[in-house]
Order: sequence, then C-alpha cells, then structure tokens
Amino acid sequence: MTALPFDIATLWAFIIAFAVFMYVVMDGFDLGLGMLFPLFPDKQDRDVMMNTVAPVWDGNETWLVLGGGGLMAAFPLAYAVLMPALYTPIIAMLIGLIFRGVAFEFRWRTASERNRWDAAFFGGSLLAALAQGIALGAILQGVQVEGRAYAGGWWDWLTPFSILTGLAVVAGYGLLGATWLVMKTDGSLRDRAYRLSGILLVATLLAIVAVSAATPFLQADYWRRWFEWPNILFTAPIPLAVALVTLALFTSLARRQDRRPFLLTLVLFALTYAGLGVSLYPYIVPQSITIHQAAAPDNSLAFMIVGVAVLVPLILGYTAWAYWVFRGKVDASSGYH
Repeated sequence: MTALPFDIATLWAFIIAFAVFMYVVMDGFDLGLGMLFPLFPDKQDRDVMMNTVAPVWDGNETWLVLGGGGLMAAFPLAYAVLMPALYTPIIAMLIGLIFRGVAFEFRWRTASERNRWDAAFFGGSLLAALAQGIALGAILQGVQVEGRAYAGGWWDWLTPFSILTGLAVVAGYGLLGATWLVMKTDGSLRDRAYRLSGILLVATLLAIVAVSAATPFLQADYWRRWFEWPNILFTAPIPLAVALVTLALFTSLARRQDRRPFLLTLVLFALTYAGLGVSLYPYIVPQSITIHQAAAPDNSLAFMIVGVAVLVPLILGYTAWAYWVFRGKVDASSGYH
C-alpha cells in the first residue's frame, strides 16, 4: 500500500472534532432555550422563543450524525470501546432529543395540552444536555480497557466528576440559549434574557473553573500536559484567553450589545473545547488508545474523505444560508405555526 503524503488519521480526528464542536454550539443554544422555558411562563414569550429556532433547530443534528458516524467508520476500535462504556448516557441523550423534537412539533397542534408538551420540551432538553456532559466527563476520567475491548462496569460512567461536567454543560448551554434570545428577541423577553445571561455566565465560569481544577488530578498525563515545563508556555494562553473573553462578555452584557454576547459565548466554547483537545491529544480513548491505534486502514480513510470533502462544504453552505435568510429579530406576529 502506498503511503499517503499526509497523516490522514489525524485529519479524520480533526474532522470528527469539528463535527462535534459544530453540534455542541449549534444544538447547544436550542437545548439551552428549552431548559429556560420554565423561566418564561407567558405563552406568547414561549411562542417567540420557539420561533427563534424553528428554521434551524432540526438541521443541527446533522453534525451529531457526522460525528458519531465518522467515529464508527474512521475509528472503529474507539467506537467499539466507548459505546459500551457510555450506553446509558448516550441512550438518555437520544431519549431527550426525541422528546425535545416531538414536543417542538406537537405543542403547536393542541391548545389544551400545550403545557404538557412545553414540559416535555424542557425535560428533553435538560436530559439531553445533562447526558452529553456526563458522557464527556466519563471519557475524560478514562475508561477501563483490556486488550481491544471495554472492561469496565455498567455504572463506571457515573462519578462525581461526570456529574460535575454534566452540570457544567447544562450551565453552558443555558448561557448559549439566553444570549441567543438576547440576539433574536426584543422588549421584555430580551430584558429577562439579559438578566439570565449574567447569572448563567457566572454559573458557567464557576463550572469551567471547577472542571479545569479537577481535570489535572484525573490522570498524571493531564497534569504534565498543562503544568510541566515547557508545556505551560503553550497551555497558559488558553485560560488567559478564557479570562479575557469572559471579561468582554460581562462588558457586552452591561452595555446591552445584542449580538456580541452570543458571539463571545461561541468563542468561550471554542476555547474550552481547545482545552479538551490539549488534554486528550493524541488519545481518542484517554490513556488507552491513540488516534493511530484506533484508525481504520488508510485506504478506507482516503475513500471516505472524498465524501466528506463534498458533504461538509454543502452542509456548511446550506446552514449559513438558513441563518442568513432568517437573521434579525423575531416578533410575536410571525413565525412557525
């Protein structure tokens, strides 16, 4: 087999990481919006909230499919190890997404049971967000591997650290949802979203600090990557950038700059995601299986990259077009019904 002129396994790792990040930030704000539903009891406010995401919400799972399908196809060993370790939170996430999706459609079809569907929308969003965070924590803390198979127990994913990361994701998605409402709404709804954004920013910042403080003690390699010399020269800019972005976020909320808080929240997510990359690379199953050990044969990866080279620009193109077409504020007189 002829050697490829570049490291295609690492390229595929970046493709999957990109797909997961796109899912997190694009589905994160509508999951966050769902979790905020109980704080907006007025029917008209809830209708406007739903209308802000109606044109785009059901396309966001495209990235989840790409990330999960890409992991199975490009890194089958990692998929075979991680899925048994995460069955429970993954199934819980899928159940939450189903409830969220069904509730989104059905709440418009009935007036008498709308409150029930609103509750399902809230519960499904919360369950999905919490499950995603718990799965992240379970991966970070490491899974037990013997040979080429998962060797842990059914409940290994459930630890204080995974609960912490679950709550951190809930807070972060809530911040995304609140700043999205700031950008997309007006009047009293936007005013309340501004207040919630400040509270959720504090909660998210505390969660970032807590998770960042706990992570280096999970694995000795995490500590070396972040704090040993000369690694610290390359890792120190990430927490510094987080601090600067957080300060800019507080400032933009205080000045009531409608668009900037959401955009800065996306940057904050990108920085924390980069921090995860620093901790994990080159492992795809922390401290057990590297990217190259888990990768499919180069010929298979090269064959699949052709499809990705076509599909990803298409997905990015129609997504950008949808957001452009439905840009601007949403009011109560128009939208999805």
